[in-house]
This record gives sequence, C-alpha cells and structure tokens, in this order.
Amino acid sequence: EVEKIQIKITSLGLTESRITADETIQQLFVECRLNNFLTEETPLSLPKPPSGQRIHYNYSTAINVGKEDNHAEREYLKAILLKPDLPADSLKFTVVSDPPEDEQDLECEDIGFAYVSLKEIFQKQRDIIEQDIDVFDSQDASAVIGKLTVTVEALNALRSVHEECKND
Repeated sequence: EVEKIQIKITSLGLTESRITADETIQQLFVECRLNNFLTEETPLSLPKPPSGQRIHYNYSTAINVGKEDNHAEREYLKAILLKPDLPADSLKFTVVSDPPEDEQDLECEDIGFAYVSLKEIFQKQRDIIEQDIDVFDSQDASAVIGKLTVTVEALNALRSVHEECKND
C-alpha cells in the first residue's frame, strides 16, 4: 500500500472582517500545498458565505509519499522530523478569491492562510480529523478571518519515514 498524506477540506466559515466587507471578493476556493512540491486545489470555487455561515467543499485529496517515486517529498518529511528548527514544517492552506466571470482582468488573490503542522501530528501521534483551524488574514498575520475545517491523516506516513530515518 502506498503511503499517503490524506487531506480533506471540509468547509470554510468567515468571521466579520475586511473579507466579508469586500464586495469584490465573491467566490472562494482553497489550495493546499506541501512545501514546494505539490499544490492541490478544490475544483470548485464557492460563493463567499455571510459571516457565521459556512461553505462546504468536501474535497479530498492525497499526497503520495511512498518510497518508490517520491524521494524529494520523503526527504522533506525526514527533515521535518529530524531538524527541529525547520520553519516550513506545515501543510499550508490558502483561501483564494476567484474573480467573477465578468471581471477577468482581476487576478486570483490570496486572502488567507491556515496551517497544519506535520511535526506536531508526529509529536502528538495523532492525526487531525475534521478540526477547525484558524485562517489568518493574508495582509495581517495576527488577524483571524475565519475557520477552515480540515482532516490531515499523516501519522502512518510520518511513522514510516521515521522508521527509515532510524535505519539510515
């Protein structure tokens, strides 16, 4: 069986902020990135929810980190486990504003970021299942603009990588 990091982006809710107030922000999608390797995104962008409500993506994906063809990804996971000061130890989720059809001159804009620490999953020996994580404003990293409900199942892959580290 190929080792994978399973990721599910369930839903997104916004709190009152510049995002909910900004009428040019209408459609949102979510991107998930592991370091510089791989970016996955929800196939749909959904209408921005009013404050206090949620939009549901129910999007699942998997990042393969099996030994066969994913050497760089595995080396990165090893670095996360072995180097305590590696800053980029997280899966990064980006909430992106998708311009409306009739405004094609507008760019997709990153409006918020959320993070799941893979190192923490390994330290706690616990996957993250349907957990609300904070989404921070892309223009002000201290401001929380909403919650993203995600699942990240990485423990088995991390354990396997850790075993390999011990054998190297």
